[in-house]
Amino acid sequence: MLCLVYMEVMIMKQVSKYKKQYFMPPVCEYDWVKKDSITEPPIWCSVDLRDGNQALIEPMSLEEKIEFFQLLVKIGFKEIEVGFPAASETEYIFMRELIERDMIPDDVTVQVLTQAREHIIKKTFEAVKGAPHAIIHLYNSTSVAQREQVFKKDKEQIKKLAVDGAKLLKDLAEQTEGNFSFEYSPESFHGTEVEYAVEVCNAVLDVWQPKADNKAIINIPATVETAMPHVFATQIEYVSKNLKYRDNVTLSLHPHNDRGTGVADAELGVLAGADRLEGTLFGNGERTGNVDLITVAMNMYSHGVEPKLDFTDMPKIREIYERLTRMNVGDRQPYAGNLVFSAFSGSHQDAIAKGMNYREERNEKYWTVPYLPIDPVDVGRNYDADVIRINSQSGKGGVSYILKQNFSFILPDNMKEEVGYAVKQVSDEAHKELSPQWVYEIFEKDYITYTPHFEITECHFKQEDGIMAEATISYGGKKKVIDAMGNGRLDAVSNTIKEYFDVSYELSEYQEHALSSGSSSKAMAYVAITCDGKRYWGAGINEDIIKASIHALTVATNKLPKIGNDTNEKDERLFEILNYMQANYKKATLETLAEQFHLSEPYISKYIKDKSGKNFGEHLASIRMKKAKVLLKNGNMNIENIADAVGYPNVEHFNRLFKKMFNKTPMQYRNESR
Repeated sequence: MLCLVYMEVMIMKQVSKYKKQYFMPPVCEYDWVKKDSITEPPIWCSVDLRDGNQALIEPMSLEEKIEFFQLLVKIGFKEIEVGFPAASETEYIFMRELIERDMIPDDVTVQVLTQAREHIIKKTFEAVKGAPHAIIHLYNSTSVAQREQVFKKDKEQIKKLAVDGAKLLKDLAEQTEGNFSFEYSPESFHGTEVEYAVEVCNAVLDVWQPKADNKAIINIPATVETAMPHVFATQIEYVSKNLKYRDNVTLSLHPHNDRGTGVADAELGVLAGADRLEGTLFGNGERTGNVDLITVAMNMYSHGVEPKLDFTDMPKIREIYERLTRMNVGDRQPYAGNLVFSAFSGSHQDAIAKGMNYREERNEKYWTVPYLPIDPVDVGRNYDADVIRINSQSGKGGVSYILKQNFSFILPDNMKEEVGYAVKQVSDEAHKELSPQWVYEIFEKDYITYTPHFEITECHFKQEDGIMAEATISYGGKKKVIDAMGNGRLDAVSNTIKEYFDVSYELSEYQEHALSSGSSSKAMAYVAITCDGKRYWGAGINEDIIKASIHALTVATNKLPKIGNDTNEKDERLFEILNYMQANYKKATLETLAEQFHLSEPYISKYIKDKSGKNFGEHLASIRMKKAKVLLKNGNMNIENIADAVGYPNVEHFNRLFKKMFNKTPMQYRNESR
């Protein structure tokens, strides 16, 4: 009988109280849509020391702000908003320190923020007195919500605030020592009628009368990002085409990230006519932050456009940023996060490895490696630690790439899959990512040093109608010299093994190569044998390629079922586990056991149960109780001390377990034993 279950569709029932809060311009031309890329970088202005700093739970100290300023200069920012000096004594002092200690490079302009209020503007000019070049950034809010709810002023009154502020800036600049230019922002632009925002900006520009050699900046802030990026671009296009004195005005954007599309706002805004971007490193700022200038700049870089900002040591930039701001850069932060270049997926790793080989073989000029939008080396990352990383999701391509890049092992194609599965199994059991060294150790254990049953300790050859091998085989504590003929040295040695163990197999694959620089005197050999349709691999390293080949063959044949089987090897692991528990019975836990053997707790618990028939707790209790019986029988320790000595601080718990296991109390056992 078919049973249909109907589930009520859950909705966010308060949605009806929301509506779009932005305004479309009166004319929409959409010329920006015809452009497919940014061809030159905008003017960059970092606002980390003002907007970013005021968003911190614990704002930066004076010394920290100085260090951050020096970082921004080193990266290449030519315009840096350093603070709101009328709002904070620390920011006022910071501005004075930069000027009085002559810390502002000749090609760098500092910027300070001020509201369109007389006493704040005057305090701001006191802070910037003597500046070699400073931008005085004036703002007031123009949105409908701010006009009606906060200021309770009409459009003309709001415009007058901006104009009066602009006039005061111009007057004080003429009276104050220093070199000044001006910037105006209609705050809360998204909530402002676009034509009205332009009207206010033009009224301010009429006061400043910008010239070609002293441009004014009109900055459009997406104070609260409420519109989709294409809407913002359409608004910016209207602003750009309707500003007065356009040739003498730098049109700037200050996108926030409330909708998570700050980068898109910035990029589309530049296409729509913006000349300048204000933002922060890693997108720090109020609420969901400002536009991340690193992402915008590196996006341009990935298209072949030089951004004129230096992020070649991204790990160092990130370290300084995190230390000074006490903020964290996310693992998936574009271009800078710990994992942004890392591939764990087997198919991704395989594609990257092949792409890197393709690029190397053809000496490619342009970067086209799959899954990597830029070369990680360009931002201070490296292939070994940052790109291909190994866990249970990895594949043969990634594992073989790690072995090649870190240890110069070039695995045969037919060997890669088997090695990949061997490594993945370890990661799966341990529930951990594997370091390159760990990958090497797995390969070494399974393919280089695996000779649990026999070894060939010596080998000599004679040329007698072919090759005669005289091999000394060490097996079961005994050595025996075996002679056999072959059509080559390795074939002759193989025949000695077949003769000694009475086995049959085929030498199915052989590959060798020199190890690269650092180990150039050594050779690497890989040997595969096939027995009953199954392939077994071994590897060898030696200065002598023949010795390397013989060792590889020895490893491969040690894996033959007739000589030694996998089941016994797993029993050997159980033996090691139980030995460890015997040696550490007092403090042993599943956690310490899992850590010792690089396995997860659920896996090792199931392994012990499956292989021995008893679980971890039963084994541990049995070991402890045997130790207790020895102490009860052969000593004078009291029961409480014996309980503690075998790992049971609670003597009552110890007594209950002992009685349950042996059907008598510890004291009864002691009395009977004596």
